Amino acid sequence: MTEPQNAAPQKAAPRKEPSQAELEAGRLLFAGPCDFFHGSQTLDQLPPPGLPEIAFAGRSNVGKSSLINALTGRKALARASSEPGRTKQLNFFDLGGRLVLVDMPGYGYAKAAKSVKEDWQKTMFSYLRGRPNLDRVVLLIDSRVGFKDSDREACDLLDKAAVVFQVVLTKCDQLSASDLQKRIEEVEAVLAKHAAAYPTVMATSSEKGQGIAQLRAMMAGFAAPPSR
Repeated sequence: MTEPQNAAPQKAAPRKEPSQAELEAGRLLFAGPCDFFHGSQTLDQLPPPGLPEIAFAGRSNVGKSSLINALTGRKALARASSEPGRTKQLNFFDLGGRLVLVDMPGYGYAKAAKSVKEDWQKTMFSYLRGRPNLDRVVLLIDSRVGFKDSDREACDLLDKAAVVFQVVLTKCDQLSASDLQKRIEEVEAVLAKHAAAYPTVMATSSEKGQGIAQLRAMMAGFAAPPSR
């Protein structure tokens, strides 16, 4: 099920719920150990390519750390910075020896200097474009506000890097069902304009557990087979 890094994403796909087998595969994968093993502030510090990688990207305060903790069932595996925009390194987590989760630095912090933002783009683009075992980027969007300019810039960056990305909405428990549906449709309309975007949007809530099992199931499809 693993897709090549530069594979063209599907242009139309109906939303479908994962099967029970896929849900169970996701549950088993994330029930295993998950441990931080490497942090990289510069490209020359990256660990050698190995297991399939899924990277998490999003604006500062989008709820990235909370989502990673909810997925892995840990309270503090991924730590949010006390000051948004301060975390400036790629953090690598080994999930059961089958998949690597990569926590990317948050972007779009309003008080960040222009030079810092430009440096983020340069470093992240180099990582995205040059990582042969990066199978997908999970791009987190706050469901309460939808796309901001910095999110659109991130989509452009991912298009240029030719890495398939999938939008996952966060904090969805704070919207009504009708408002959430409208937000999903708005996001899908934006994604239709991006060549590297996977067309299906996933809705999650770290607080209520909404969509967590489905996201685990999606990610399990990229994991290496369990060792015998």
